[in-house]
Amino acid sequence: MKRVVFAILVPILFIGCDFFSRVPEDIIVARVKDNYLYKDEIKDLVPVGLSPEDSAVIVKAYINRWARQHLLMDGAQRNLSDEQQQEFEVLVDQYRNELFSKAYMDGLVIQSLDTLVTEMEAQEFYIANRESFKLNENIIKLRYINIQQSALNLDEVKERFVRFDSIDKPYLDSIALQFNTFSLKDSIWVSAQQVADKIPVINTTNQSELLKISNFLQLKDSINLYLIKVEDVRYRNDYAPLQYMLPSINQMVLNKRKLELTKQLEMDIIKDAIRTKEFETYE
Repeated sequence: MKRVVFAILVPILFIGCDFFSRVPEDIIVARVKDNYLYKDEIKDLVPVGLSPEDSAVIVKAYINRWARQHLLMDGAQRNLSDEQQQEFEVLVDQYRNELFSKAYMDGLVIQSLDTLVTEMEAQEFYIANRESFKLNENIIKLRYINIQQSALNLDEVKERFVRFDSIDKPYLDSIALQFNTFSLKDSIWVSAQQVADKIPVINTTNQSELLKISNFLQLKDSINLYLIKVEDVRYRNDYAPLQYMLPSINQMVLNKRKLELTKQLEMDIIKDAIRTKEFETYE
């Protein structure tokens, strides 16, 4: 009688183990050997509003990429030598340590970094590195208005544009809605080529006129008048003005501070670990 009971229980036991280890198929979308891709992992993959056809393409591409990675990894583990795999494991550990360490150091630097670059600091940096700040293109300061030739106040606009005193600028700002395009910030350095590209009447014939200091240009097409007043020019291979280089200089100064602060923090961490006897060396 005991043998009969044993014969019945063993199949039930194996059926039970298979049941509890099986992954429910309604929550998975793909399988590579013992690796499963679950629906929850791709639920946010498709942007809202995308068509069913485009959604299917995105999901299929993701599944194929997921499967390819697992298949390649499985092939590598079966075919690469133990020595190669050990070398890669060491590299993975190194990369992981570097990734965590960098994130930690970046956080410490952000907390301690002074991001204010004074005018004096920028000027000192500019002077010390002046040879690095030569222009590779022509730059200009200018003001510019594009207005229809039929405008009733055209003569007054031209007069105020050329004179451009403390009263004229607010006036021109106040009527800017009637301009097609304009720029009255003539204290800012800009690329001469960019100006030529953005003003349609500038061509190879008259482009050189942009490079003449204090030049006033009136250019026309069939409908519009283009008023251009060149205030200053710096030519290719000249030293770039400090104002033009200021955004780059500020970033360079901050990068230098980050490097110095990072080195100091790393030294402080070592010193603190030695002081608390968390770090020791043995001869």
